[in-house]
Amino acid sequence: MPEKSSYALDGIDRLIHEKARLSILSSLAAHPAGLVFTDLKDLCRLTDGNLSRHLTILQEARLISIHKSFQNNRPQTIARLSPLGQKRFTEYLTELEQIVSSALKSKRHPAPTPVRPKPA
Repeated sequence: MPEKSSYALDGIDRLIHEKARLSILSSLAAHPAGLVFTDLKDLCRLTDGNLSRHLTILQEARLISIHKSFQNNRPQTIARLSPLGQKRFTEYLTELEQIVSSALKSKRHPAPTPVRPKPA
C-alpha cells in the first residue's frame, strides 16, 4: 500500500468542499443565530432550487438544522449550523490551513531547479 501523502488531500471533507455547500456553511458559521432562506440565497448567490437541494443534503448529514415557521402569515425557513456542523466545519478549516501552510512553506523554500542535460 502506498504511503500517505499530504498532497493527496485525504483530509478534505468532500461534502463540505463543494462550492455551494462551502458557501452555505461559511455563511451560517458567520451568523450563529441562523439565516432566513432568502438572505442565505442572496449571500451565496444561489437559486431557490439549488439552495433548497444543498440545504437538504446538509440537513441529511446533520450539519445544519432547518426551522420552519410563519412570519406575517408567510412561511419562513431559517437554517442554522448544528453542533456537528460546527465541529466538522472547524475540522475542515483546520485541514485547509495545514494545506495552505504547507504550500506557503514550499514557496518560501523552492526546490532547486533540475539541471537538464544539454542537447547533443
